[in-house]
Amino acid sequence: MSKLALITGGTKGIGKAVACCLAEAGYDLILTYASDNTVARKVQEDLAKQTGVKVALLQADVADELSIDKIDSFLEAGGLQLDALVLNAGLTCRDPFEEMTFESWNRVFYANVHFPVFLLQRIVKKIKAGGSVVFTGSLMGIEPHSVSLVYGVTKSAVHALTRNLVKFLAPYSLRVNAVAPGFVDTEWQKNKPQEIRRNIERKVALGRFCEPSEVAEVYKMLIENKYFNGEVVVVDGGYSYK
Repeated sequence: MSKLALITGGTKGIGKAVACCLAEAGYDLILTYASDNTVARKVQEDLAKQTGVKVALLQADVADELSIDKIDSFLEAGGLQLDALVLNAGLTCRDPFEEMTFESWNRVFYANVHFPVFLLQRIVKKIKAGGSVVFTGSLMGIEPHSVSLVYGVTKSAVHALTRNLVKFLAPYSLRVNAVAPGFVDTEWQKNKPQEIRRNIERKVALGRFCEPSEVAEVYKMLIENKYFNGEVVVVDGGYSYK
């Protein structure tokens, strides 16, 4: 019997890599995305063709409160029960500290912290007993973030959420964990200037960025290993070892 995973932000970057990894393992998928219909449909078609699993798309922007209703209604209408929920989608803001507005700060907090909490609250009974919830945290929730204060602070909150939710999800027989990736070679990172990339690589013991497929395997492990609970697994290749 096939398993079903919902991945927020599942058509680009780390979310797409996790989708590919789970599809190869036989999971049917529900992938949410913010707005890029063309990319989303290409991912859907490729995954279905390459792996044979069912892939549903749902436009649901994590900056929009109505997206919680949209996701819940989608599951309800299909009578769907999840085996895994990957809360991956998020936002950042790179405005200088002196110029950052409350609206920008609040928008990132909503997307990265409030949205996943209240989505989970809404659909927790639609996750099967023994199922798994996995958050995307970040190395920048552990190491100081020199570019985005609000991103680092919200990812620290995600790590705290992961540990605190253990108690609240135990009555549902659900496990909750997080992955804290370092620098993963997604489209976003590939577009960075070469000098910045080299500076990052010099700080990593392995001397390179993480491949998306490498970090995706960690998500799969946390979903399928029944004894991981309340963990924040850092995947950074030995960052700042020097």
